[in-house]
Amino acid sequence: MPARNRRLPRHLSWPLTPTDLRAVLGEPLMDEVSLIFFGQPWHDGTLLQVSRNGLTTSNYGYSTFSPAWSRLSIGIVPLPAGERAHARGVLRAQALPELRDWADRLRRAPETRALTSHSASWRVTGHGVARREDDQCYPPAEPG
Repeated sequence: MPARNRRLPRHLSWPLTPTDLRAVLGEPLMDEVSLIFFGQPWHDGTLLQVSRNGLTTSNYGYSTFSPAWSRLSIGIVPLPAGERAHARGVLRAQALPELRDWADRLRRAPETRALTSHSASWRVTGHGVARREDDQCYPPAEPG
């Protein structure tokens, strides 16, 4: 992304570009993606975040579904510019293939999973990545 379009302080840089995502995810999956470039680093070191909201009529009015609710939302979080090259290499080699597999599993999941919101995030740890996944069931699971 050109510096004039960055909206970031000079000492920060995004570790991935839309081209990086497109190369791994492919055009068909990129059509289902809402891409967000965050402006500040996250306190937990997350660099890549993806989420998908479950389809329920309560999260969109008039008993209809907005196409945006079924889209993947991918967020890229900035980091210090000096760490970009290392983080980019690790994210492209490890996190993006995991993201593609995560999205493919979600698209092929049973219908009941469509009512569940899902998210995952990745951060660089040395020469690898750490992934965290969160699923939120609606309605809440029955106790016991």
